Amino acid sequence: MQFNPFVTLAMVKTLAFCVLTSIAVPQAAQADEFNLPSLGDTSSSLMSREQEYQLGRAWLSMLRGSVATMDDPLLKDFIERHVFSLAETSQLSDPRLTFVLIESPQLNAFAAPGGVVGVNGGLFLNAHTEAEFASVMAHELAHLSQRHFSRGLEQQQRMRVPVMTAMLASVILAAAGGGDAGFAALASTQAAAIQEQRRFSRQNEQEADRIGLLNLDNAGYDPTAMPDMFERLARLSRFSRTPPEFLLTHPVNQSRIADSRNRAEQLPGDGRRDSVEYQMMRARVQLHHERNPGLAVQRFRILLDEHEGDHAAARYGLVLALTRSAQYAEAAEAMEPLLSKYPDNVTVNLAAVELDASQNHLDQALSRVDRLLQINPGNYPLLEARADMLLRAERYQEAEQAIDRLASQRSNDPDVWYLAAEIRGLAGNILGVHLARAEYFMLAGDLDQAGEQLDLAARRAGDSYVMSARIDARQQDLANQREILKSF
Repeated sequence: MQFNPFVTLAMVKTLAFCVLTSIAVPQAAQADEFNLPSLGDTSSSLMSREQEYQLGRAWLSMLRGSVATMDDPLLKDFIERHVFSLAETSQLSDPRLTFVLIESPQLNAFAAPGGVVGVNGGLFLNAHTEAEFASVMAHELAHLSQRHFSRGLEQQQRMRVPVMTAMLASVILAAAGGGDAGFAALASTQAAAIQEQRRFSRQNEQEADRIGLLNLDNAGYDPTAMPDMFERLARLSRFSRTPPEFLLTHPVNQSRIADSRNRAEQLPGDGRRDSVEYQMMRARVQLHHERNPGLAVQRFRILLDEHEGDHAAARYGLVLALTRSAQYAEAAEAMEPLLSKYPDNVTVNLAAVELDASQNHLDQALSRVDRLLQINPGNYPLLEARADMLLRAERYQEAEQAIDRLASQRSNDPDVWYLAAEIRGLAGNILGVHLARAEYFMLAGDLDQAGEQLDLAARRAGDSYVMSARIDARQQDLANQREILKSF
């Protein structure tokens, strides 16, 4: 996705809804540190859950227009399924979550008001097991369940506006990949305000650790994964001159590690630690950030040899790397053991689909997708693969039907609407193109472009009452979104 690297005042103002871990202020810890704090206080009444939800979605659209995001369906699906699973055993009362996967190899994750969960691709690189990945996500869900943002509004109101603006600017600079600039902007604010912010941030982090740890255990993961992850983060901080952005808002010290280790050891600790699926997702991210597929081929081959050929994730990464370096015969040979062992696995079969499509064996690829859809109806990565295969085969009308089905299922996914606009254009559905582009621009934060597309759609709709009513409704939604942004 395209993004604008320049920070505008409007963008900075929207970041007021991202800083729950940076400037939020919780109440004093209760005597029983595992008890939830009471939310029936004056701070929680300052912003309702619905206000948090609407403002969080508005902020998300601005973020998407400001940073590059990854459109990998398998990675997005993995994050969504696993975080929703964690949410089921968390203290989160509002199940409305939405996700953004940021294009960056740097370690970072965040939770913003309204159920917005952000993950950098770099989290997969640094969390070595699924349980470690889940520990970070459980921590972020705890920030949401405890409403650290709304509970800190009173303190935020007491802070001087220039200090707030500088701190918010540093957040968006960091999110856009300018880590050094973000840190410099943060360091340039008034020292007293920073010290106060860090003190309250530490309180939030401690609370999120303890509640997240319980969630991790309740979800069936080994709770020791959380202190293990903290220790890895501490090593990253110790040996790096530029620590990951995650550590700037989630500082790790020995006290925090010891506290989480002590609490984890009091829990059963017999949960799962890892999965083949997670390691395959790590391989996808590793390949994505590799300088060239040839280097990745060498690395995955070495890893596979070290395990005497018995390492499914290394083999999977090797297949992808060979395919993307156009070594198709070798990729097919490496693929066979995976298909034999995991004949109905979606991730493995989509690697075979990519191999088939790269060789223009589109009918074979489509047959494979259709077979898997019979087993996994409604599966997001499979539905997108089907639309893509039909598009490549120039079967545009069928591709349009496929992408429309996916768009109805994932109406808040800008990547789906981007593909829908392309397919509808090739299918000759110009009205559909304008509507898809309008949805994409609304989700990506470009409200002016969204308005232009809706105006074009209205002119195309002519005398169609049903379509005109639908367009009018979206124009009203757009106007409401503008009003929300004006209130920042």
